Amino acid sequence: MKFEPNRNVWRVAQSHRAAMLVDAAVYFAAIRSSMLKAQRSILIAGWDIHSQTRLVGPSGEADDGFPAPFAEFLTALVTRRPELQIRILLWDFSVLYAAERDPFPSMTLRWNTPHNIRFCLDDSVPIGSSQHQKLVVVDDAVGYSGGLDITIRRWDTSAHTIDNPLRVDPAGKPYAPFHDVQMAVDGEAARALGDLMRERWRCAAYETVPRTSTTADCWPDGVKPDFTDADIAISLTQPRFDDQKEARQVEALFFDMIDAAERRIYIENQFLTALPIAERLAKRLREKPDLEALIVSPQTHVSWLEAQSMRAGRARFAAVLKEFGDRVWLCYPQVARGDEVTCTMVHSKVMIVDDRILRIGSANLNNRSMGTDTECDLTVVAENDTQRASILAMRNRLLADQCGVTQDEVSAALERHNGSLIAAARGLSGDGHSLKDIVDEEPSSPEAFALLAGVADPERPIGAEEFISNMFGGFVPARNFSTILKVIAAGLVIVVLALIWQFVPLARPDAVREMLADLNGSSLAPLVVVGVFVVAGSLMFPVTVLIAATAAAFGPWLGFAYAGVGALASALVTYGIGAALGKRTLRDLLGPRLNRVRQRVAKRGVIAVAAIRLVPVAPFTVVNLAAGASSIPVFDYMVGTFIGMLPGIIMISAVGNQFARIMTQPTAFDLALLAAAVAAWVGLSIGVQVAMSRYAGRRR
Repeated sequence: MKFEPNRNVWRVAQSHRAAMLVDAAVYFAAIRSSMLKAQRSILIAGWDIHSQTRLVGPSGEADDGFPAPFAEFLTALVTRRPELQIRILLWDFSVLYAAERDPFPSMTLRWNTPHNIRFCLDDSVPIGSSQHQKLVVVDDAVGYSGGLDITIRRWDTSAHTIDNPLRVDPAGKPYAPFHDVQMAVDGEAARALGDLMRERWRCAAYETVPRTSTTADCWPDGVKPDFTDADIAISLTQPRFDDQKEARQVEALFFDMIDAAERRIYIENQFLTALPIAERLAKRLREKPDLEALIVSPQTHVSWLEAQSMRAGRARFAAVLKEFGDRVWLCYPQVARGDEVTCTMVHSKVMIVDDRILRIGSANLNNRSMGTDTECDLTVVAENDTQRASILAMRNRLLADQCGVTQDEVSAALERHNGSLIAAARGLSGDGHSLKDIVDEEPSSPEAFALLAGVADPERPIGAEEFISNMFGGFVPARNFSTILKVIAAGLVIVVLALIWQFVPLARPDAVREMLADLNGSSLAPLVVVGVFVVAGSLMFPVTVLIAATAAAFGPWLGFAYAGVGALASALVTYGIGAALGKRTLRDLLGPRLNRVRQRVAKRGVIAVAAIRLVPVAPFTVVNLAAGASSIPVFDYMVGTFIGMLPGIIMISAVGNQFARIMTQPTAFDLALLAAAVAAWVGLSIGVQVAMSRYAGRRR
């Protein structure tokens, strides 16, 4: 089998050491060991990440002096090593998964951790897609990829006992045995995974992260390499989104691995719904009469949506292979003790072809993993007898764990059955473990199945994303649960701040007008008015009230001049306060995605600021503080503020003395005048916006 960049692989890189890590107890211990050795950088990406995950090994306890829970462990780590930067990238998950996850990850992983732990929710995927890669890269020296997320209800040992007292979630609720596989690599392969992580961080957080220069050896203690000096092929699935190009290397490599099979295919996978994969396997089975395939999958699936869609899809997958009889076995691992029976949850994504090709990754054998979600798989093709022996031993190890026996017993069974993987597996059983037939029923309603599959297992992202993106110039509305919560919370805060002044007697145009009227004719009037604007703006006083009162007190011309200068001065001062005090605070609140705002404003500059002023979506002072904290260029900010506020100041100044009465005791004539002024404001705003957009277009 040949690796071809941009077709079946993204990159091929050498790893001095590479190892298969079976089950979360081993994996969590490994990444904990590597992180304890980190000097400069830890990069983490996941489909699911939980702050309360107990990052511990087979003993279930932390014996290194650091806390066991994930967030507390990282906090203690950066407290002891302040130069260490940790970046955590979590898929901005759909509301469908909200009940199963850390409900407020931004609070637990950003707001409650030190500043050098950076957390970002990754929504840089199309509608209907997810960020499904599970990556950890430490100092660009060691990298991990596979099926395991750093989350709860994953920890288990390879014994998969029926009632391990350590196998409980943070609420103390036990869960069934759980099986998964990860791969560890170092050298250039680790640096390549670091590059992949940095690219995802750039897309999600709009921030460039440099490679780490360190001589630290972060290989985990106690992990013996399965390979030395091996080429690691990295294959991706990447749906097209913004400037990210589509990649379907995962799918192409599955086809190529099947086409390369001669005698045995061993598969562990959570989902089996991709009919093109089943059809390709059926074709190869016809071509190679001695070929057999052993496929291990969970008996059922956790959520209702998965059970209804993925299980029915698996039935169709199996139907394609039915003609081959005993040459294909779809099975699940069962654990029994007396009358007690449970099943091991198979979450791993492993494929081993003969004793030549090993593949470990995040990609399921479903439609999503072929083109909808982001995925990352690592593959080794044996180049010598030593590597072939390692792949053979790794396959036998996995089968031994599923059947509760030793690797030697697996080897002996293979000899007894003339190398037949399926015949050997059917006869292996120990300590209550065995493999059982998977029996799925075809969907009773094909129409309902098609509808569910279109949501749970689409072959491509929902096409509306591209339409919306084109309509709104690259902006895609927020669509996920956590984003909606943040918008609601931010909106409530803004409304509360804006309403505070409604209950203060001073916040009326007539009251402010009376205060300013005494200054009419005074040489100090301009300075006092500007000072009032600056102080009031800093105290969240409504700027519209100030403008109206100024126009009423000084007349349309002087009122326009004073209000314009005062509003700009207030905007500049509160911008400076935001720049001086708010940058770090706002970054802690919004996270690295603050960079997205900064870059979009940098692209559109004056236009972006003017648009916010033309359609005031937040109080004047809030916008000023946020602009300063976001490091928007002061020139763009001030010019945009002037252009955006100009129509409103002109309208209010034109109404002049009548504005205070309109706001307190309006007559029919006053209301008509106000309606005409508002219409003029809207017209002038649109005109300014169109003119500025055309100007910006000519500059591009």
